[in-house]
Amino acid sequence: MTVTMVASMLMSNTAITAMVIAAVMPLLTNLGKDAPLSKALLVGVPLAATTGGLSTIIGTPANLITAGALENAGITVDFLHWMGYGVPLALILTVVSSFVLIKMRVKENQPLNLEFLQTKGGEMPADLRKKRTIVIVIVVITVVLWLTSSLHNLSVSAVAAIPIVFLTMFGILDAKDVNRMSWDTLLLIAGGLALSLALQETKLLNHYAEKIVSMKIPNLFFLVVMAYSTMILANVMSHTATSTIMIPLGMAILPQLKLEIALIIGLASSTALFLPVSTPANAVAYSTGLMEQKDFRIGGFLLGLLGPAAVIAWVLLLRS
Repeated sequence: MTVTMVASMLMSNTAITAMVIAAVMPLLTNLGKDAPLSKALLVGVPLAATTGGLSTIIGTPANLITAGALENAGITVDFLHWMGYGVPLALILTVVSSFVLIKMRVKENQPLNLEFLQTKGGEMPADLRKKRTIVIVIVVITVVLWLTSSLHNLSVSAVAAIPIVFLTMFGILDAKDVNRMSWDTLLLIAGGLALSLALQETKLLNHYAEKIVSMKIPNLFFLVVMAYSTMILANVMSHTATSTIMIPLGMAILPQLKLEIALIIGLASSTALFLPVSTPANAVAYSTGLMEQKDFRIGGFLLGLLGPAAVIAWVLLLRS
């Protein structure tokens, strides 16, 4: 879960879930479908991929929607600033979740046969070693520039062009790789930002916000309602779509707390894991054929109940 969480800070949650599950599949197959450890791993890996996605702006599309909505409102959240909100939440939720899964699923402390992890074959080809070195250097440079964006004033999106350009230039990626990228996800993010801006420009959000404000709901109660409503909606629809709808509405209702409400909704949307279809990471785990729908209830209830509360508490604590 720790490996998955760290990797998902910079990679697609779906991709890292598929990679980790593929790596441990020989162990899962050996243990069998009904083994407690198999269930714990298949619940824990997508859960950790989701919590890790909270850590950075690029961790999940919902984070990009949040940052875009804030930028449209004149509020800039840089890469390092976002990590101040996301990383502690990711660590806390991952640690608590792994502890609960161990206590509930792994009843016996038995040694495991991990021979399948041993690398077989001869020496790595020189060309592959060179490509790995290039990738490591590009990743390090990109991450450093993201973390120091406040010093050189390069936007997150501008820095993101570095791996696209240089991985192609050095032959790490070719046209086929580019075509396999999740262009539908990128278009979904762009469409979400456009929809958010359209709702603001046409004053539709202000119209409904005024009606809700007239109810005189306390701010804290409203934050709780919005966070848990976002989590519930995100279980049955796209996290990105949920963020696109809820963030502009929340910012219109609480204009004095635009940063707080946007962060709370954006982060809370990533706490939905109750169903196999709640997130692509869950769908990857479910596709192994080793899980039933009911197996997701542990992670779904745990993150669904604890996640939004932790998000609200941490965001308000940092803003106090």
